[in-house]
Amino acid sequence: MKRIMLKLSGEALAGSKKTGFDEDTIRGVALQVKQLVDDGKEVGVVIGGGNFWRGRTSEHIDRTKADQIGMLATVMNCIYVSEIFRSVGMRTSILTPFECGSFTKLFSKDRANKYFGKGMVVFFAGGTGHPYFSTDTGVVLRAVEVEAEVILLAKAVDGVYDDDPRVNKAAKKYDQVSIDEVIEKNLQVVDMTASILARDNKMPMWVFGLNEENSIVNTVSGKFNGTKVTV
Repeated sequence: MKRIMLKLSGEALAGSKKTGFDEDTIRGVALQVKQLVDDGKEVGVVIGGGNFWRGRTSEHIDRTKADQIGMLATVMNCIYVSEIFRSVGMRTSILTPFECGSFTKLFSKDRANKYFGKGMVVFFAGGTGHPYFSTDTGVVLRAVEVEAEVILLAKAVDGVYDDDPRVNKAAKKYDQVSIDEVIEKNLQVVDMTASILARDNKMPMWVFGLNEENSIVNTVSGKFNGTKVTV
């Protein structure tokens, strides 16, 4: 496995505070990613915006504007997290699908590949750049475009269940599940648009708990405790 796409939940990065950033959590992620980069892996990163903004729950803001705020939340997250990555010795770049002045570079596949080739961690911020598409769809789209081999979904929950384990203590965890079953049963690994895009482009997804010790490195090295979504 050479090139991976890591999706980080904004809420997970906030830790117990549920909002903003938990620096210890993010530094722990950075140290794990550095291990992967030092081992020759190419790592792309997409971060959700839920630690700043959950605009779709509001009845008073136009959906397009709410989604634009969410896209900017992901840019803020990527700027912050990329700086923590740099503090532990990695080189990073942030790509967005829209101009952000000197804050980021405009996304293209060629530019992403150039940065990967230089050993940089590439952050893909701003989602798809369009409203009505989530960062779930954004991460699958970018993974397909840059030809990643797998998407690693680091979540607050440690895998895919047949029900919400935070509500139903008897919920069953899957070790492996097909993307067709995910779509058929609406298991909400990612949203439906992202699920169909992953299925149509044969992009596997591995779901695991971010807060488990050394979970990112363990997932890549085969010591996997989550759920593999197969295609």
